[in-house]
Amino acid sequence: MVMHREFVAERAYEDIELGETASITKMISEADVVNFAGIIGDFNPLHVNPVYAKDSMFGERICHGMLTASFISTLVGCGIPGRNGLYLSQEVKFVKPVKIGDTITATAEVIEKIDAKRRIVMHTVIKNQRDEVVVDGKAVVMVMKKKQ
Repeated sequence: MVMHREFVAERAYEDIELGETASITKMISEADVVNFAGIIGDFNPLHVNPVYAKDSMFGERICHGMLTASFISTLVGCGIPGRNGLYLSQEVKFVKPVKIGDTITATAEVIEKIDAKRRIVMHTVIKNQRDEVVVDGKAVVMVMKKKQ
C-alpha cells in the first residue's frame, strides 16, 4: 500500500484544517478478495466464482464493495485524525465496480469542522487507475481528546 500523506499516529482537533487531505493507494489482489470473503462470510459467486461471474453483466469477478470502501477506515484511523478518531458515520455510493487487479486510490478531504462536538466531516472518494470514481461519500469523525 502506498500512503500519499505522511500518516501520524494522532492529530489534535485544533491542528486539523479545512481542505486537508489524506490518500492511500492499493492494488486489489486475488488474495484480498478471497481473504475478505472468508473474513465476512460473503461468498457471493460474483466475487469468488470466475465461471459464474463471466456470465454476469461485469464479465468477470468484482471486488466486494465494502472491501473497497473499507480503505476509508484506514484514512480515518491512520491519517485524519489517526488513532484518536472515532468513526461515527459513512455515506457510501458505489459508482463503478472494482475488479481484481485494479489499483484504487482512496482520498478523504476535510470539508467541515464542528467545534462544539469536536467532529470533522470529510468528503471521501475512491478512484481506480483510470481516474474513474468507483465510490463517493462522506464520513463523520469525532476527534477524541488524549487522556490526561
